Amino acid sequence: MAAFPPYPTHPPHPGGAPGGVLGHAHWWQRRWVRYGALVTLLALSGLVILGLVRRQTGSEGFLVGLGLAVLPVPLLIAAFRWLDRVAPGPWRNLLFAFAWGACAAALIAIVANSFATRWIATATADPSGADTLGATVIAPVVEESAKAAAVLLVFLFRRRDFTGIVDGVVIAGVTATGFAFTENILYLGNAFGTDQLTGGSGFVSVTAATFFVRVVMSPFAHPLFTVLTGIGFGVAAMSADHQRVRRTLLPPAGLLLAMGMHALWNGSSTFGTYGFFAVYAAFMVPAFGLLTWLVIWTRQRELRTVREELPAYAAAGWLSAPEPYALGSMRARRTARDVAARHLGKEAGRTVAEYEAYATSLAFLRHRGRMGRAGADFVVRERELLHELWHRRDTARPALEHAARVTAPAGPPQPPAYGHGYGYGYGYGYGYGYQPYAAPPYPGQPYAPPSSAHPTAAAYDPYRPYRP
Repeated sequence: MAAFPPYPTHPPHPGGAPGGVLGHAHWWQRRWVRYGALVTLLALSGLVILGLVRRQTGSEGFLVGLGLAVLPVPLLIAAFRWLDRVAPGPWRNLLFAFAWGACAAALIAIVANSFATRWIATATADPSGADTLGATVIAPVVEESAKAAAVLLVFLFRRRDFTGIVDGVVIAGVTATGFAFTENILYLGNAFGTDQLTGGSGFVSVTAATFFVRVVMSPFAHPLFTVLTGIGFGVAAMSADHQRVRRTLLPPAGLLLAMGMHALWNGSSTFGTYGFFAVYAAFMVPAFGLLTWLVIWTRQRELRTVREELPAYAAAGWLSAPEPYALGSMRARRTARDVAARHLGKEAGRTVAEYEAYATSLAFLRHRGRMGRAGADFVVRERELLHELWHRRDTARPALEHAARVTAPAGPPQPPAYGHGYGYGYGYGYGYGYQPYAAPPYPGQPYAPPSSAHPTAAAYDPYRPYRP
C-alpha cells in the first residue's frame, strides 16, 4: 500500500524559494492586487460602454433596450448552470465571464468595429461596402477574439476549475450571454429611436421586429458561436501534457470555427430575401441541436466517471458502499440535498451540496490520474479533497445513503474489489504507484471505519434518515 508524503499545513506559495522556504511576493503578485486590478478594469469598461451605448440610443432608448435585453439573460444563465450541475464551478468564474462579455468584450468590439469600418469606408470610398465587409469579416474576428479572451483567462488562471468540455462550454456561453446582453441594448435602443422618428408602434414597429429576431428567434446565437471556442479549450484541458499538438491547436481551431459561423450568420442578410431564414434553418438550428446533444452526452459521461471511480474510495473506507451510486445520479444527489435540508435545515443542504461537489472533483482527479493526465500535485490535491469530504461526512453520508435507497429500491451495485495499483507517469522524473488506501486519522479526527461509525443505508428508516 502506497505511503503518502506528509499533508501540508498550507499550500505552497507561488513565489516560494527553493527548498520549501517561502519568499516574499512582490506587491503586484498579491491576490488582492490582482483582484482589485481586474475589478477596476471591468468597472471602467462598464462605465465607458454605458456612456457609449447611452449616447447612441438616448436615455429613453437605453432604458427600453435594457428592459427588453435583460429578458433572455436569466434563462440562458440558468441553462448553462444546469449543464454544470455535475461539477458546478464557482460563481466568481461565472460573474467574471459575464462581466467580461458585457463590459470589456463589448467595449473592444464597439471601438474596433467602428474604427475598422470607418477606415475601410475612407480607403474605398464605398460606405455601403464597408458596412457589409465590417459585419461579415471584421465583426466576427474582433468579437469572437474579445470573448475568447475570457475563456483563455479562466483556462490559464483558474485551471483547477477548468477540466473539460462542459467547463469550456459554460464559461464561453456565459461570456457570450453578457456580450449579447450589451449588444441587444444597443440594437433595441436604436430600434426604439427609429420608431420615435417614424411613428412606428405595436407589432409592426422596428423595435418589435428587432426583439423578435434577436431575443425570441436567436437568443442562443452569440453563445453558440463562442461555445465552439470553449469546446476547443475544453478538449485541450482534457489532453495530457505530452499531447502538445492537441493542447496548442484545438483552442485556435475552435476560435476559427466560431468566427466562421459568426460570419455566416452576419452575412445571411446578403443572401437575398430569405437568406436569413435559410441560414437559420439549415445551419443555426442543426448546430444548436448538435452542440446541445454533445454537452448533455458529456454530462452523462461525467456521471458515469463518478460511478466508476468512487468505488475505489468506498473499498478503502472513505465512502460507504451506496455513495458512489448516489453521487453518480443527479436524481439521488437532489434527493440527498432535499432530505438534509428538510431534516437539519438549509445549511445542511448546502453541506451535502459541497460534499457532492468535492466527491465529483475527487472522481475526476482520479480519472485524470488513471489516464496519465494528472499533474505533479495529484497526491496533495487528492488529500485536500478527502479532507473536505471527511469534515462533512456526518451530515452528507446519511442523506446520500438514504437517497441511494430511495432512488434504487433494488440496491446499488456493490463496489468492485480494487487490488491492483495504478501507475501515473507525470513526465517529471518520478511517478506514483497508487492504490486506494485506508483513511489515516487527521489531527483531532480519529478515524473509525464506516462499518462501525456509520450504519449502512439499510439501517435507516426510509422516511427518517437522520435519527433524533
